[in-house]
Amino acid sequence: MKRTASVDRKTRETQVRIELDLDGQGRFSARLQTGFLSHMLELLALHSSMDLRIQGDGDLQVDDHHLVEDVGIVLGQALKQALGEKRGIRRYGWTMLPMDEVLVAVALDLGGRFAFHTDYRPVREKVGDLATEMAPHFFRSLAVELGANLHFQFLNPGENEHHRIEAMFKGFGRALRTAVSLDPAAGGKIPSTKGSI
Repeated sequence: MKRTASVDRKTRETQVRIELDLDGQGRFSARLQTGFLSHMLELLALHSSMDLRIQGDGDLQVDDHHLVEDVGIVLGQALKQALGEKRGIRRYGWTMLPMDEVLVAVALDLGGRFAFHTDYRPVREKVGDLATEMAPHFFRSLAVELGANLHFQFLNPGENEHHRIEAMFKGFGRALRTAVSLDPAAGGKIPSTKGSI
């Protein structure tokens, strides 16, 4: 069974297309106007082991909000599409990830309901061409569309804004890799007593 997806979103503000393969090798390609977000998504692809191809254009003459938000929305929709009924997946994933002086705990539940929490509080306004307030907004938008519980807890926030955001993307990738992996003991069953998630 192929666990792939292709999703397009076109609005007056953005045009975003994402193709992914959950059972890939972490390959990444992008044509995206925001260089720092593109770098973070490449890390996400590598650490989740999914193949990810992204094309995105937006109204950056306004700011980066619409494009970053819509990439999060489309990625959440693509992940949900690729997972289908979620038969046989582990459903839960978590990791504790060090990124130099930063230490973050990430927990993910693909149970079909949305919840999001983070104690990330940016100190700098921007890293590269990304407004730092958009990092948690990206993950919130993704979690809404995916129907996931997603939590980031900084056990040590460190001193470097780049490191904090990079830890979030790498940590999410690692948690996602576990949550979407197939559990041989599950026998293809949906991981919920409800019978659907």
